Amino acid sequence: MYSVQKAIFPGILLGMIVLIGLTRMIGSAQIVLASTEEAPVLQAEAIPLSIDDPAPPETPADAKPSSSESADGECAVSSTYPQAVLRWCSLITRYAVEANLDPNLVAAVILQESGGNPEAYSRSGAVGLMQVMPRDGIAAGFQCINGPCFASRPGMAELLDPEFNIAYGTRMLAGLIQKRGSVRDGLFAYGPMNVGYSYADKILAIYESHR
Repeated sequence: MYSVQKAIFPGILLGMIVLIGLTRMIGSAQIVLASTEEAPVLQAEAIPLSIDDPAPPETPADAKPSSSESADGECAVSSTYPQAVLRWCSLITRYAVEANLDPNLVAAVILQESGGNPEAYSRSGAVGLMQVMPRDGIAAGFQCINGPCFASRPGMAELLDPEFNIAYGTRMLAGLIQKRGSVRDGLFAYGPMNVGYSYADKILAIYESHR
């Protein structure tokens, strides 16, 4: 009897060792398999931020100059505007008519933005008569989703030139009006961010009071 038990015990022990070995092998295989599975990559959704710099196509009728207004060296801006604005009258008229805008609307923007001062420079970095954001100076620090927001804009030196500033600002305004579908919405896009329609309504009030 003792000899039978002595023979069975090593067999049981050997079986347990084999079973433990198999269990460890299976566990290791599962771990390796799990580690080779590609983990999903989560990316935060990027919120696009861009600045409108459209070309100046034809604008809606409510901003077009009347047939009596001409850009041939004449002044089509209301004489009720301050002299600081009227001194730029021929340039305003020329580029407003080229962009199919009422010169009085451009004059209203200039009055609000700079008061007619060609060297105006805002705390945010906007430059000149129509306060256009340049690619350099303070404005260079504004970042959009694809890099600096105003990288495609002219530099400060160009925008400090009154004629260049009026030409560029007027084309930009005309393009925004066309893109947005109305003068009010175009002015909304032209003005400062986060002020709602208060900027647009202020410009339109100036415009109406000087027509």
